Amino acid sequence: MAIPVVDLAEFSGTPQQKAAFVSALGHAYEEVGFVAVKNHGIPAGIVEAMYTCAKAFFALPQEVKNKYEIPGLAGQRGYTSFGREHAKGSTAPDLKEFFQFGQTVTDNDPVKAEYPDNVEVGELPSFSPVFVEAYRSFENSGLKLLQAIAIFLGLDEAYFDRWVHNGNSILRAIHYPPITQEPKSAIRAEQHEDINLITLLVGASADGLEILNKQNQWVPVTSLPEQIVVNVGDMLQRLTNNRLKSTTHRVVNPPRELWGSPRFSIPFFLHPKSEMSLACLRSCVDTAHPRAYPDATAGAYLDERLREIGLKK
Repeated sequence: MAIPVVDLAEFSGTPQQKAAFVSALGHAYEEVGFVAVKNHGIPAGIVEAMYTCAKAFFALPQEVKNKYEIPGLAGQRGYTSFGREHAKGSTAPDLKEFFQFGQTVTDNDPVKAEYPDNVEVGELPSFSPVFVEAYRSFENSGLKLLQAIAIFLGLDEAYFDRWVHNGNSILRAIHYPPITQEPKSAIRAEQHEDINLITLLVGASADGLEILNKQNQWVPVTSLPEQIVVNVGDMLQRLTNNRLKSTTHRVVNPPRELWGSPRFSIPFFLHPKSEMSLACLRSCVDTAHPRAYPDATAGAYLDERLREIGLKK
């Protein structure tokens, strides 16, 4: 399935180009929930360095990786070992391990007290500097997309800005190891919806991503190497009272002859600050679309979901 393609450069173009971009992005998120974005502003060199660091980390001996799995952080920083996470509503653990890198607050914002420090990988001194730079690139591109979404929803263009600045976004490096025996019931990542506002994914190393379309059919997502895939998460779906779709997706196992191939993926989960309200926008509620969700803050909703997927007790 070739998902809709939008050109982020148009958002900084003429008023006509900007309006066309906003319309194309908004309608794609109403209908599909996923888009491919070209001219996204994330340098290819940073993407390459990020994947090089991630592959080096996951190649470390297991006993070394285990040093970076910090109890009490609910997987929000550092390493999470294979089989720890499962999809909401599933008991079968996903066939993956991952490392999470979070916000670096540099301007004395009091929100820094809410965030644990990032976990430094002693064996890989370039890991943290590369991930800090990548994090900023993802954050900047994601903010532009949210500014376009705000305009589409009839909000002020800067509606999301203060919530994204020093927000609780996560850069997650995922390793799906080679499959060495018949999986009991799990696939690499069982069907799920993302928790956050939007997710930006660049450079996954192998096929496998599928989305559930309106005909209830699983279809593979394809995009060109220079594009990133960006999807709506549950927080944005809640905020817009289901106007923008948080599409169900999964990562399937490869054909048996490719079981020996690993898969690497590094999504950026764009989260706002924890105190942002996810109460349904009044402009998205009417008699035909009554309010579908109770009021909640982003922080409370994240906490609830982390418990549901097994990362928090």
